[in-house]
Amino acid sequence: MRPPTHGAMRRAFKLFTVQKEKEPPTQNLQNLTIIQRCIILTTDMINNQKSEYSSFGAMFRSKRVNLGYTLRSFCERYDYDPGNISRLERDLLPPSLEDDILSGYAKALQISKGSEDWISFIDLAHIAKNKLPSSISNESRQFLPLLFRTIRGKQISKDKIEKIIELINES
Repeated sequence: MRPPTHGAMRRAFKLFTVQKEKEPPTQNLQNLTIIQRCIILTTDMINNQKSEYSSFGAMFRSKRVNLGYTLRSFCERYDYDPGNISRLERDLLPPSLEDDILSGYAKALQISKGSEDWISFIDLAHIAKNKLPSSISNESRQFLPLLFRTIRGKQISKDKIEKIIELINES
């Protein structure tokens, strides 16, 4: 089985932060707890989602090449250092997480803010730095161990599931 993408993990994780529960169009999940829904949806995403990009550098290079730029022409047009961009694309240099810098890269690569590519771009930048995206709230971070267990296919105890359900219901 292919490892899950960060986007799949993030979408599965959002189930814990959403107050209103929505029923996915492909499955009837009305009678299931939010934990059971998360497990089902995470498994579906792991099995069905194909990650187009394996890293920030791979996405950066792919977008640049698809726009028809060579490394040099891209750097000349947007006033970037070719050595640094080359190292970014080869994942030898992790990207800056500063909003201005990432937004500048995204604009140059014609990645629209708020799009799926934007989310992937930001997520991959954070993964490259071994950081969680700031869009994941501190309250939501307590559910990360559950998400990791789900992705690994490990069972958690009923006591822990009940505690998580209580926490979700209280929020």
